[in-house]
Amino acid sequence: MKKKERRPEEPGSQWISAMCEVLKGGVLAGVTAILTLLACAVLVSVGVLPVGGMYGAVLAVCVLGALTGGIFAVRKVGSWPLPAGLGVGLVLFLLLLTAGLIAYENAGLSNGGAGILCACLCGGAIPGLLARKPKKKRKR
Repeated sequence: MKKKERRPEEPGSQWISAMCEVLKGGVLAGVTAILTLLACAVLVSVGVLPVGGMYGAVLAVCVLGALTGGIFAVRKVGSWPLPAGLGVGLVLFLLLLTAGLIAYENAGLSNGGAGILCACLCGGAIPGLLARKPKKKRKR
């Protein structure tokens, strides 16, 4: 039996595969955020969660979604974990911004979008920071 020879990867293929994994993580983050927001809407409808606390719940959902997608992307990418996690947070924010622009005409950074952007980026950065390998200590 012959072993399959491994072809050397082209220089740009690692970058493209990393971007694909970041996009997949962003989609996973979006699905997680949508399902969690649906659960929050049910809690508001039942009366468990007050309507005034919904903005805080949205920020928590953004962190949770970006955290979920960031963990996925950071594990798949391997190298450069912080940019991968931040990329997932940015993809999630762009998905939420697009959905907001479709549903409402005045959605944007000035109407609470800055907090959502920060929540998405922080949620994506957490797995990126935790996945960093410690630097090796130099011998004296």
